[in-house]
Amino acid sequence: MNNNCIFCKIANGQIPTDFVYQSSNVVVFKDINPQAPVHLLVVPKAHIENLNVLNDKELSFELFDAIKAATKKLGISEYRCVINTGRSAGQEVFHLHIHVMAGRDFLWPAG
Repeated sequence: MNNNCIFCKIANGQIPTDFVYQSSNVVVFKDINPQAPVHLLVVPKAHIENLNVLNDKELSFELFDAIKAATKKLGISEYRCVINTGRSAGQEVFHLHIHVMAGRDFLWPAG
């Protein structure tokens, strides 16, 4: 855990948050600045800076399993997943997280 990381604090219960889904290693919660009617964040509890340094295959599976569990719980069958890796790619919080967005049409390529 990184004591200065907001996602570490959320994932480990230091900042009260209503989790859409939770397992022993992953939490899913609503983004406070949603870019779609449904905008979830899928976050590992362990502090991992970004996708480039994720080396745990079991955790990788658990992250994607959490997406499926959370979207199923919310009755969502169509959604977009985004992982920003690095500042120039749009990563603002340097703790690995997957954006899951739904509830509107998405254009491709994204602007």
